[in-house]
Amino acid sequence: MGPADTVTLPGMRILYGVVGEGMGHAIRSRVVLDELSRRHEIEVVVSGRAHDYLKVLESDRLGVNRIWGLSLVYEDNRVRNFQTLLANVKGALVAGGWPENIRAFFDIAERFRPDVVVSDFESWSYLFARMNGLPVISIDNQQIVSRCDIPPEILTGHEADAQLTRAIVKAKLPGCLHYLVTTFFYPPVARPRTTLVPPILRPAVLSARPEEGEHLLVYQTSTSDAGLLEALRASGVECRIYGVRRGIPEEQRDGNLRFRPFSDAGFVDDLRTARGVISNGGFTLLGEAVYLHRPVLSVPVHRQFEQVLNARYLEAEGYGVAAEAVTGEVLSGFLERIPDLRAGLERYGQDGNRALFARLDELLASVAAGEAPPPPPALS
Repeated sequence: MGPADTVTLPGMRILYGVVGEGMGHAIRSRVVLDELSRRHEIEVVVSGRAHDYLKVLESDRLGVNRIWGLSLVYEDNRVRNFQTLLANVKGALVAGGWPENIRAFFDIAERFRPDVVVSDFESWSYLFARMNGLPVISIDNQQIVSRCDIPPEILTGHEADAQLTRAIVKAKLPGCLHYLVTTFFYPPVARPRTTLVPPILRPAVLSARPEEGEHLLVYQTSTSDAGLLEALRASGVECRIYGVRRGIPEEQRDGNLRFRPFSDAGFVDDLRTARGVISNGGFTLLGEAVYLHRPVLSVPVHRQFEQVLNARYLEAEGYGVAAEAVTGEVLSGFLERIPDLRAGLERYGQDGNRALFARLDELLASVAAGEAPPPPPALS
């Protein structure tokens, strides 16, 4: 699974930035960090809940540093802009987020002195690189919005949101040495220094063996989507629900609804045996579900075009259904289509994380040698 047999690398000092909003960035970064830390020294900068998730990786070769980062406030599967603004102003100014980041900046500059920066859609590490003349390698899925040509049928009805998202993503990490873009769909690449690679999967998912169960796995970012719970309850299908009741110490039952406490092992087991999956349009779970050939009903968070993009491609590829909300009619239609969706998913496959690791090693080797990176391989 690792790339050590293809590229021999000298040990490097890598500053690795992970955005803290949403756990998907941390989940995939943990896989990459575990691989890189075998041969390199790494300092991670990360905010939010992702800090605690990555803290367990700390060793004499890998440090994890908490920084302050932006967060989003959700309600009824929507991002609430005003509440988000207030929360972030409070975090930056009242709670001391910005001064904390400045202290971390000077500490890492003096103590660690990295050779290269890798950023998973994280701005602090990117700015550190720019101010210190360091190359940046981007690893995330969002860059597909700005670095690929998206066909009109995917954009329909969301053209304005697409333009805004493209501008934000383009401005987030401009001018990187290279962009590694994780994806389970492959639109034409429109910009140079871009490589599309399959989703980064954690070992528990790679080793999971799919079985055909009767339950639905439900994952939701929002804790207040009452309409979703009503539709699930009315379906009579067993639903194993994550994210709605956060912090519960044990499972809570309400008829056919089973609210589950967060557990990596429990979640993967429920995923691999699920009849189907209901989620937002977040990339990480969609990538895991597609790999395990689990049909998905995807309901993107409103006004989040990157999630709309994921959901619409999921449907276009025949892997799932995209919807604006989960109603009784939508849910019953999804359940009826599951046999056809399973057939579509049989076409999908990937060789673990090999493509990502091999390309990342090539890029790091070029940085170590002071050379331009080789061009990306052609897509088959």
